[in-house]
Parts: sequence; structure tokens; C-alpha cells
Amino acid sequence: MTTEADYLNQYDASRFPSPLVTVDSVLFTLHEQTLCVLLVERAKQPQKGRWGLPGGFIDMARDDSTRATALRKLTEKTGVSPSWLEQLDTVSGPDRDPRGWSLTVTWFALIAWADCAPHIASVSDARWVPLDKLAEYPLAFDHEKIIASALHRLRQKTMYSLLPVYCLPESFTQGQLQEATEIILGQAIQRKSLIRRFEASGMFEETGESAATGTRKARLWRRKPGVDIHLFSRNLLTD
Repeated sequence: MTTEADYLNQYDASRFPSPLVTVDSVLFTLHEQTLCVLLVERAKQPQKGRWGLPGGFIDMARDDSTRATALRKLTEKTGVSPSWLEQLDTVSGPDRDPRGWSLTVTWFALIAWADCAPHIASVSDARWVPLDKLAEYPLAFDHEKIIASALHRLRQKTMYSLLPVYCLPESFTQGQLQEATEIILGQAIQRKSLIRRFEASGMFEETGESAATGTRKARLWRRKPGVDIHLFSRNLLTD
């Protein structure tokens, strides 16, 4: 009887065709009251000169998961790890890449613009693109569909959580969180509903400092160390 060890010693993976496997991430930020996505200009074929999502092939010697690949690629382009990273989907098929049957594990991430602005400004092939300007950029592969899927996920989670806080700097006001939420959703929300969620989430603590907002000063808040996101059962727009 063949043991598992014997089977593995004789196993030849090259007998079976393998798809191209990559990892791609949709990284969002807020800048100048606009939701932006990070795009990278492709320097090599296929689709050289087009703009795509930060990502690439898995480095099996360095990456112990597709999450590790996503973090590595995003950190290479931004200089810092994103404050929020979540798996989005697996996209596959024979026609999405001219090199052959391909599969990509997609992620979506959030980051504060100020955390990575200097690094991205120094990288010639990376650019923050406002979502309303996306049509001006020729996108590679099926990345337009992946961005649309990530935007849908972001908006859905925003209605049931305080996820937009991960687009804000370390210290922020409740007014900044409301503004970020409204930009992402594309519509106004009731402040009292947001404040109720803010207080009920248990995610935040005061910094003891304040920021000038017009003629008034607003308290500054930050996320508690090690805190996890709080999910609400009701839609923010109907709460």
C-alpha cells in the first residue's frame, strides 16, 4: 500500500495545468473632501502604460498568505501598512488576463492620506485618483469591476459600522468622522444617529486635546488600542 509520504515523494505538480495567481488590493483614502483610490501605472507588458491596482504575484518564500502579499505590496507603494485591510473576493476566468487562465484574490483597504502622502509623492508610478476622475485613466484587466465591487462593499459596511474612521488621521473630531461618512455614502446623514453609534461602539477614547473648528473647539478622539470594529444591526440611513 502506498503511504502518503511515498505519494508525495512521487507527486509531480507540473502534470496539472495551473492558473496565474495574483493578489490585487483596492486602497481608498479621503483627500480634499473626495474619495480616492490608489492606482499604479504598469511598466511592463501585458497592458503596459495602463493603470491598475497595487498587487502582483505571491512570493512563496516571503508570503505565508494572500493577506501577507496584499500587505507587502501596499506597503511597498505607500510606505506604511493600511489601517484597515479586508478580503473582498476571488475573481477568476480564462479571459481576464491575455497571458491565460487567471485568478486574483482581491482585498480592499483604507488609509489616512496624511500617513502616506509623502511616500506616494516620491513614487513615480503610483497616484491617488478621485473616483469621479476614474474614467480618465485607461484601466488594466478587469480592475474597473474590482474597484466597483470594493466601493459597494465599503458603502455597505459604512451603513452598519464606523468603518470610515480608518480613513482619518490618528486624532480626529466627530465632525471629521461625519464628513468622511457622508463622502463615502454620497449623501448626508443625521448627526445624532452617528453620535449614538460613536458612543455605543466602545471603540474610541478622548485624547485630552481639541481642534479649532471655525469659532469653536471640538474634542479630539482616537481609536482605543487593539479595538475591533463594532457592527450594528440597523442601517445608519434608517436609524
